[in-house]
Amino acid sequence: MFRLNPLPFKLLAIFLCMLMLAGCGANQQGGATPAAKTEPAPAAQATAPEKQDVRVVKHAMGETEIKGTPQKVVTLYQGATDAALALGVKPVGAVEAWIEKPWYNYIKDKMEGVTNLGSENQPNLEQIVALKPDLIIASKTRHEKIAQQLSAIAPTVMTEEVHFWRDSLELSAEALNKQEEKQKFLKEWEQKVADFKSKMGDKLKLEAGIVDFRVDHARIVYTGFSALVLEELGIARPASQRGEDWGVQLTSKENIPQMDADIIFDQTSTSRNDGRLDLRKEWSEHPLWKNLKAVKNNRVFEVDTAVWNNGSGPLAAVEMVEDLYEFYGLK
Repeated sequence: MFRLNPLPFKLLAIFLCMLMLAGCGANQQGGATPAAKTEPAPAAQATAPEKQDVRVVKHAMGETEIKGTPQKVVTLYQGATDAALALGVKPVGAVEAWIEKPWYNYIKDKMEGVTNLGSENQPNLEQIVALKPDLIIASKTRHEKIAQQLSAIAPTVMTEEVHFWRDSLELSAEALNKQEEKQKFLKEWEQKVADFKSKMGDKLKLEAGIVDFRVDHARIVYTGFSALVLEELGIARPASQRGEDWGVQLTSKENIPQMDADIIFDQTSTSRNDGRLDLRKEWSEHPLWKNLKAVKNNRVFEVDTAVWNNGSGPLAAVEMVEDLYEFYGLK
């Protein structure tokens, strides 16, 4: 009978075992399969664009890194809310308006579905956390004390003040990655300003004052949002009503002559039933008031304080110009 020689089979089995052991040793020493070598490459390619799209935004409280284009923004002062809307971005959350709550009438139609975060001076941090924003726009004037808390929630940028509409627009555009939208708005703004100045002509020389009646005093406004817009439009102001300070408080009717101007814009809030309208009525019936140039020439205009004072954003600036076209009888 023919018998197979077992030796070749034994040698083959030993050879296969040696190959298996060699493979195991290679894996233990850090060797990788071809599949393992190719896996990291697609992952690196997927994350590369995100790593490149990181912008460092300088602001009043330092520098903040922002990735890509934020989709969920929270605005913590009125000018920031206005600026975001001007750039085509609806905030997921915003602090409520000072009057006409929850949102000013001039932007109300753009704020449907926005979460009310409470007072500008003390926004609701728990609600902000719940919204999971990827950007917070605030102001050092209002929120310096809670800056660290806000930054722990999401990347946060802050303007220095709340009433400089150009600063609010500039910072919002940089943080939101909306530079093209900003340039479009500013181009349209410059055209509007140029048209206004052209149609005003010599009327620009008429000196305009800004007054604001409060509960226990009257104010002559030197600086602030409305004053800045009038200045940009080239409207003259009385020399005695210009300065670095916000303005002056008048507590006595004897000071009414200080309000004298060719035109007076009265930005008193008419929606607050706290006595300020009674004070205005009392002062406006005084002989010294009736002797003011603007009063004698029927050039005292009551303006919307939400637009002229509280809003302090680029959309409010546009609304102001529209008001001025009407007040000055321009077409």
